[in-house]
Amino acid sequence: MQAQAQQQTTFGRLLKLWGSLRKYGVYLGLIGLCIILTIASSNFLTVKNILNVVRQSSIIAIMGIGMTFVILTGGIDLSVGSVLAISSVMTCYTMVTLNLPIAIGIVVGLLVGTFFGVCIGLLITRVGLPPFIATLAAMSIARGLVLVVTGGRPIFGLPKAYGWFGGGYVAFIPTPVAIMAVLYAIGIIILRKTRLGLYAYSIGGNEEASRLSGVNTNKYKVIIYGISGLAAAISGIVLASRLRSAQPLAGLTYELDVIASCVIGGISLSGGEGTLIGTLGGALVIAVLRNGLNLLNVSAYWQQVTIGVVIAVAVAIDTMRKKRQTKV
Repeated sequence: MQAQAQQQTTFGRLLKLWGSLRKYGVYLGLIGLCIILTIASSNFLTVKNILNVVRQSSIIAIMGIGMTFVILTGGIDLSVGSVLAISSVMTCYTMVTLNLPIAIGIVVGLLVGTFFGVCIGLLITRVGLPPFIATLAAMSIARGLVLVVTGGRPIFGLPKAYGWFGGGYVAFIPTPVAIMAVLYAIGIIILRKTRLGLYAYSIGGNEEASRLSGVNTNKYKVIIYGISGLAAAISGIVLASRLRSAQPLAGLTYELDVIASCVIGGISLSGGEGTLIGTLGGALVIAVLRNGLNLLNVSAYWQQVTIGVVIAVAVAIDTMRKKRQTKV
């Protein structure tokens, strides 16, 4: 009996330690992962590879901004990968097929992504669909529209200047990384200093209490899903620029990596807890993990298995921590 109590105490301490590390512990894990991969592969710790990792992480990290807002409210968005695809396709279609300027193409892509996000928010708040069902439906619709517009074929022939967004530099910083940094700065300010950020946490913590205190929860949910769609659109525009084309299968399974980034970064799937700094760390962990597995010649199939296991472990630990807090 005493041994069992001691075991529970030890387990409780471990959960408490996890709770203390939730905000920034992901960066300790990132450092540890980098050390392991540096030992395992001589090609990992090179300037070229590190820049490649950071550039690759920017796509997932940007989508992670919107996903963080959504999960903080207690929701989920499974459509981000497909919204990325339709936004990138419409951007490129506008520039190539309609022969319109780059600026108009980008605006069209941003509007398409935001439109999908707002529609999802309305399906959840007005129609009453659960976030899982609403975003699953949007995922299917967006991916279907991608295939309708492209006929299943990539769109090539993009303007040369458009390549700057995905392959250029701001001083010595890759453009995607600079865009990511600016968006994270804006996102952090919104979460910490505005009503939208405050209400995102309060809705996720207790939506009914927020509603009773006078918060228009439906309005802010629609705005937040709109932000998620906008973030996915920005990622799509950057990705199409980097690939110099709009690919019909772009963003496939990206939602898994985005959700994993949030969970690894300490965002609670039950809502109300987490930071964008944590999400950024989670995105870097995912990018480093994928890059390291590639350098070690691990199959892409096993990489997907690894990401799934990481998500399961992170969610399981968070769930156990929540249960313990409830008991206390």
